[in-house]
Amino acid sequence: MDKATHTVVQEAVNAGVWVFGAGLQRQRASVVATDGMITEGPYPATKEVIGGLSIVDVASREEALAWAAKIAVGCRCAQEVRQLMPDPETDAVLRQADRRG
Repeated sequence: MDKATHTVVQEAVNAGVWVFGAGLQRQRASVVATDGMITEGPYPATKEVIGGLSIVDVASREEALAWAAKIAVGCRCAQEVRQLMPDPETDAVLRQADRRG
């Protein structure tokens, strides 16, 4: 599994879509409220666990689903696909930096 995972990650890097990936240490979250109160949990109420995450930067949901399918094969586990909300201000800053070279 380790080799298959590294192979698909390298494929994503070579394709220029890989942004970030990491395994999760445990299936527990700490939630920090706006008043600073810390609550341990929520805990997954399912036998399936989230073992990590992968972020790819692609042009469409279909492309994201295709990469998720490749990653699922490499990791031997199902992948949840979510879209990150765009940040127009950050995107504009990055485009300006690209133009400056």
